[in-house]
Amino acid sequence: MKKLAAIDIGLKRIGFAISLDGKIVLPQNVVIRKNRNQAANDVSKILKEWDIETLVVGVPIGGSSEDEMRKRVEHFVKLLDFEGEVFFIDESFSSHEAKELTKGKIKQKKDGKIDSIAAALILERFLESKKW
Repeated sequence: MKKLAAIDIGLKRIGFAISLDGKIVLPQNVVIRKNRNQAANDVSKILKEWDIETLVVGVPIGGSSEDEMRKRVEHFVKLLDFEGEVFFIDESFSSHEAKELTKGKIKQKKDGKIDSIAAALILERFLESKKW
């Protein structure tokens, strides 16, 4: 079974989730983004540590800044030291969904838990789509 990860790339934090069996998705600690290169190095290290073979990257679809955001996300992914498969999927509303799911349970927005739950939602959608 392939080991998969998903990232939800934000300007301050990168949400991270993994699935080691293609079924159960586990949110991980968020990567705090000080700058693009540092964040890419941190994400690359985590991908190596977990021996990830497939990376799913959330891209916002729709909206006036779609092209700009896609370019930023694709550029970030090119900075990663990662040899496996990469899939880009629609991440629309994943952060909003994560906030709804955690309402009343998680108070700290800045700790990144919401971002990693959003990454987990992205990975769950991907696994359900069976595109891999």
